[in-house]
Amino acid sequence: MRKIKSALITGITGQDGTYLSKFLLEKGYKVFGTYRRISSPNFWRLEHLGIKDKIKLIPCDLLDEGSLATALKISDPDEIYNLAAQSFVDASFSEPIATAQITGLSVLRLLEVIRLLKPKIRFYQASTSEMFGGVKKGSLNENTPFYPKSPYGVAKLFAHWITLNYRESYNLFACSGILFNHESPLRGQEFVTRKITSAAAKIKLGLAKELRLGNLDAKRDWGYAPDYCECMYLMLQKKSPEDFVIASGENHTVREFVQKAFACLGLDYRDYVKIDKSFFRPSDVPSLLGDSKKAQKELNWNPRKTSFDQLIKIMVEADLERYQQKGPGIIF
Repeated sequence: MRKIKSALITGITGQDGTYLSKFLLEKGYKVFGTYRRISSPNFWRLEHLGIKDKIKLIPCDLLDEGSLATALKISDPDEIYNLAAQSFVDASFSEPIATAQITGLSVLRLLEVIRLLKPKIRFYQASTSEMFGGVKKGSLNENTPFYPKSPYGVAKLFAHWITLNYRESYNLFACSGILFNHESPLRGQEFVTRKITSAAAKIKLGLAKELRLGNLDAKRDWGYAPDYCECMYLMLQKKSPEDFVIASGENHTVREFVQKAFACLGLDYRDYVKIDKSFFRPSDVPSLLGDSKKAQKELNWNPRKTSFDQLIKIMVEADLERYQQKGPGIIF
């Protein structure tokens, strides 16, 4: 009889953690997830997909080795997906020390606990395109040198390198997926894509009058989060651990995103969008474009299963439905 696989997901309450949980549950996995023990844990994404009761949730402090060890003992996982982080680039400038602890050093703590307690675990680390930062070249692949431009990017780069170090030093199955921007209706409204689709829906329904944004000419490589979570899973099914760029391979400006989002609702963004210099970052990355040919070839992964236009339509329609059903005061 085939053993039921188990997975432990840190950051399970976030966008990726929620979609990955759904994907693994559909694969027959037993899914465990860590969350911060705070006064009111935010499980709305898991509840939105109707999977909260199918997951074993474990309170865990990522800055405490004892807490991490307890989570491993409870879950006894075959696979760990480390998605937890302080993941806001802007916030990393105002909270660089906390970002370094949560996004960087917590990965070292987790790897050390794995090494000591269960070294046969397969470990996935969520790396980021922000590690490339100021690299001035076209598409970015696994061999492109890193040059982070934010405390978040620097912390993620430490996590990326320490994952590689533990793989080579202790023969752990530990690998990193270098994720480019990936969006969905479960994206937090702190991110520009959800900020745009949410505002467009509210403006269409007469619940808002304008949208204030920063640099409309910044270019990003945007994909659909559920597609990217599938790639995370595929990485841990390989015979040996390797790092992969996870990206769509297409570049679009914030202006393109906002234009298409408003057009979905029959609106001209120029009538509603105002430029606000306070949203410009101290050290911005003007363009990021990923090259995921390695993942496409070795993992048989399709980065454009969901197109850029389809992604925007999915997000706009989800926000419109939310506001029509629940009004402007609901938190989601």
